[in-house]
Amino acid sequence: MAPKKINCWQYMKCGREPGGKKASRLGVCPAAADISFDGINDGKNAGRFCWAVAGTFCGGTVQGSFAEKRESCLTCDFFNKVRSEEGSANLQTKFLKFVSRDTASPLLTDMTYKHVNAGKRFITQGENGDVAYIIQRGSCMEIVEKSGEYYPVGHRGEGDIVGVMSLLTGEPRNAHVEAETDMELWVLKKEQFDNISTEEPDLVAFLTELIADRFDSKRPIADRTIGKYLATDIIGRGGFSLVYKGVHVGLTMPVAIKMMRHDMAMDPDFLANFHNEAKMIANLNHENIVKVHDIEERYRTVFIIMEYLEGESLKDMLARLKILPPALAVDYLIQIGTGLQYAHQKGIIHRDINSKNIMVQRDDRLKILDFGLACPVGTEDFSSLGTLAYMAPEQIKSEPLDQRTDIYAMGFAAYEMVVGERPFPEEDIRQLTKWHLYQDIPDPALKVPDLPEKIRNFIMTSGRCDPQQRYQDMAHALETVRPLASVPTKGRWVQQSEKRRNTSILMSYEDGKKMEIKRFLAEFGEKARKLGIDLKMTDN
Repeated sequence: MAPKKINCWQYMKCGREPGGKKASRLGVCPAAADISFDGINDGKNAGRFCWAVAGTFCGGTVQGSFAEKRESCLTCDFFNKVRSEEGSANLQTKFLKFVSRDTASPLLTDMTYKHVNAGKRFITQGENGDVAYIIQRGSCMEIVEKSGEYYPVGHRGEGDIVGVMSLLTGEPRNAHVEAETDMELWVLKKEQFDNISTEEPDLVAFLTELIADRFDSKRPIADRTIGKYLATDIIGRGGFSLVYKGVHVGLTMPVAIKMMRHDMAMDPDFLANFHNEAKMIANLNHENIVKVHDIEERYRTVFIIMEYLEGESLKDMLARLKILPPALAVDYLIQIGTGLQYAHQKGIIHRDINSKNIMVQRDDRLKILDFGLACPVGTEDFSSLGTLAYMAPEQIKSEPLDQRTDIYAMGFAAYEMVVGERPFPEEDIRQLTKWHLYQDIPDPALKVPDLPEKIRNFIMTSGRCDPQQRYQDMAHALETVRPLASVPTKGRWVQQSEKRRNTSILMSYEDGKKMEIKRFLAEFGEKARKLGIDLKMTDN
């Protein structure tokens, strides 16, 4: 675990933190008390720039001009410690890590050199920008001017690139940049920057990390806006995308913002297909499918704006509970199947059904996520996108896909729910691929002998290698499990020993809380199982 980065008042021991020895005499330092922003640590500007919010230097001397404040920081031990920490905090956003002056990259062809003296402002907020600067030596400060006040929002040092967001958006500069020390810069023109292509994968990956770094902050900076939306916290990273929590600026409505990685978004074939399918995906409106509000293109990538959900993924739930009782598994399968059936009727297949893409909300309502990889029925999946542990043979072989592809993946998710592990070992990717291509899903009854027969049949039929031997559509698949929806839980979860003490529990609850009670009992049952307790549950 990375060490916690301390704030100025913790390092300098000034005594002006809330409850500090000098707080009553000198006042509480706003940097220690203000929690409007929470970048590296709590406090405005992450609490790491004491003078920026308090208007004083650590010794208590009031500084007059902004320049005097900046100069006082350059001689401050804590400030230099911060600069050192932040300068190496995210090497993935260091431009010079990916390219150097010796490479043959067209991006660096004919770059010019620029020297900037300490204290000079070389980028001005509000101006149109057609160049960015790569820092060869020295450091600078990014400053947002707002309502007549200056807010430092970041340091940039050797290897960093500044001014690049204007090149990505074509919009005016959103911050001043001033040299803290003498600087040596390489000037990168817009036309040179535009040469980034899929032929330079390192630079494409750099773009994703650069934008992620700019978004992953609550500091007062406009870089985090995507159309009508403002990104706040990064909440997930995947192979194809990064996900942020955000808000609709006008409606103050919470949203989730998925940013596609640049290696996908800059692929012309992917982007063309995505645009063709985006409208269909956005029009999906079902209680078991996450709602897509909007699609934005900025920063040379695609953003999918979705409803924000609270809960946990089915993957996380299974990591916590290990297995689900059959009754709860059936309820979840019906919800997943109903949502997929609706999508299939709209001509859309998901392509990546897995336990990570199923969100379990607090009322046990399930939402299917990640329709961003969905495609029309009949698509030939030349990209083989998806999760290998759930991937149907036809998807691996890039053959045309249909609803039976989703049924296959759903069968593998069902196996995981009731057995507590995935059907095939995953240590060897080649062997895993062969199993999916040539072997039907294993019989779950080998692991769970008393598994209800209809659940077993659902899993065995859904997970056939040959699509012709699977359920041909979701309606037929659901016919197998729907009859179990009202059947009390039976089997090893409820067996009792005559030699053991019995305790009866009577629960009375409103019918509308049925889903919450099911989830409670599942968690209670797992804890009881760990204690060696057998449960018997009946509905009256």
